[in-house]
Amino acid sequence: MRLALPIHWDCIRLRKRAIMWGEGEAMYKLAVIDDEADTRSTLCSCFPWEQAGFHIETQLDNGEKALKYLLHHPIHAILCDIKMPRMSGIELAKEIHQRKLPVQVVLLSGLRDFELARQAIGYGVRHYLVKPAKYNDLHTVLSELKQELDEASHITTGEPLTTDSNDGATVPDHPVIQRILAYAETDFATATLEDAALMVHMNPSYVSSLFRKVTGGNFSEHVHATRMKKAAELLREGRWKAAEVSEMVGYANAKNFIRAFKQYYGKTPGQYKHEH
Repeated sequence: MRLALPIHWDCIRLRKRAIMWGEGEAMYKLAVIDDEADTRSTLCSCFPWEQAGFHIETQLDNGEKALKYLLHHPIHAILCDIKMPRMSGIELAKEIHQRKLPVQVVLLSGLRDFELARQAIGYGVRHYLVKPAKYNDLHTVLSELKQELDEASHITTGEPLTTDSNDGATVPDHPVIQRILAYAETDFATATLEDAALMVHMNPSYVSSLFRKVTGGNFSEHVHATRMKKAAELLREGRWKAAEVSEMVGYANAKNFIRAFKQYYGKTPGQYKHEH
């Protein structure tokens, strides 16, 4: 991965722009993983990570080393190149997902690759950037990532969350429902009530009843809303066609997706993309 940054000038420029961030309340541990040493060095030295709420804990040059490190050290997030020797970024994301490691993944790719993006979403990856990553894109991703980590820390510590950052809805202070909501957020493309019930070792009918009692809605409606919001996010990026977004958020039929999106937002995916 090569960053499109003349190092001396852009490091100064980015540090000056760091004032935009302010001081973060929580400092999260981040690992930078790329097989090119100069790229790792540029990333770590030129971006205002700490002002964004992140501390660069380590730099690693391949996915195998990264996985071993993650298994023995607490890391909140990784910034990882997709194409690396020995273990790719996608393979690493798959391992993290299958082992249920509490690590957020940001993948970087030199290409607009639909298949890679689809695989990444299937492994719970919520952030996928096309290189060279622009400052504003990194700014947006890191803001969202910190927000997700802040919310996850509340769930882990058992502290109640007051509102959902996306739509202002109250997030229930119920450990089982919080786990199910976290599952739906991560695996929205394939999430089912049966899998949610299996995860919390409960009967699906009971989970359905509990979910409605605690949240006031049903599980399938929540998953549908999550898919629509993720679809809107992907459309705003401007890189993906409606048919691609359809598959990425779990729809086998693009026509069904377009119909569902229009019912949810009052406009087609094409209209939404054009307006944003």
